Amino acid sequence: MTPPDLYGRPRPDRMYRLLEPVVAAHLWLSRRGVRGFRPPRPVDRDLPVRVVDRRAEADGVVSLRFAARRGALPPWRPGCHVDVVLPSGQVRQYSLCGDPGEDTYRIAVRLVGAGSREVHTALGVGTDLVLRGPRTAFPLVGPGPFLFIAGGIGITPLLPMLRTTADWRLLYAGRSRATMPFLDELAQHGPRVRVIEGQPDVPALLAGVAPHTQVYACGPPPLVDAVRAAWPGPLHSERFSPPPLVDAEPFTVRLGRSGPVIPVSGTETALTAVLRERPLRYSCRQGFCGTCRVGVLDSDVDSMLLCTDRPAGETTLDL
Repeated sequence: MTPPDLYGRPRPDRMYRLLEPVVAAHLWLSRRGVRGFRPPRPVDRDLPVRVVDRRAEADGVVSLRFAARRGALPPWRPGCHVDVVLPSGQVRQYSLCGDPGEDTYRIAVRLVGAGSREVHTALGVGTDLVLRGPRTAFPLVGPGPFLFIAGGIGITPLLPMLRTTADWRLLYAGRSRATMPFLDELAQHGPRVRVIEGQPDVPALLAGVAPHTQVYACGPPPLVDAVRAAWPGPLHSERFSPPPLVDAEPFTVRLGRSGPVIPVSGTETALTAVLRERPLRYSCRQGFCGTCRVGVLDSDVDSMLLCTDRPAGETTLDL
């Protein structure tokens, strides 16, 4: 329907009358264009899998290989990880460390906490479970050359990268060779792999590296922080534990409208503070998995991630 004249005259505006059939034709073509449109399949789908291989890779480290229970597993790229839904309901994230060209997924898990303990004790060949993903926050980008720096179990996301690029070197540090997984697998690469036992001297290792080199670092926070401090060039990093909080702004959270008010200091997360009062499901502690996302009441935002978000003042959680 043509609207009245913009200047208040009783007859419809002439320009609007001319545009009316044009708009109608545009809407008709738009509706025809979306017929049969199928939304993209979500990445975070459930993948029913079965453990088909389990191996001890180092002291306290096991690898697991998963095959699809039906159909085929989705393709993936180096740097991807999956969510592993454990029999207890816990969800943990582990990097894919196999060959992207294979029809199975491989992960490696070091025994360091409750989730990894369940992997070590409850998952064996023949165990059925569910994965989610794969997805990546640590993609391999750029033309190279590449310098990969791994600390301990931080080798896992870097292994597939070695398979898909030609111009690279690897510095692999660990407490001892007995604790470092996949050394036998890496031996085939000869002098391009340097194994360092004990604390690495990161500035000395980076001395003489060409400034255009793409550096990838993965491992414990002290190693990643040392690389970041010593390397002024292109750097891509992934931590296997959250960085420490130092002098962040404190705030408070209330558990429900009538629940207790919990102070969150500047050196802890809301997740840590809430866990003192009641048990909650959580996983990565770095904001990737979304397991600790909870609803927020009486606020402009609908939810918050307890492991990373730091709202000002007091926030009422739907708990």
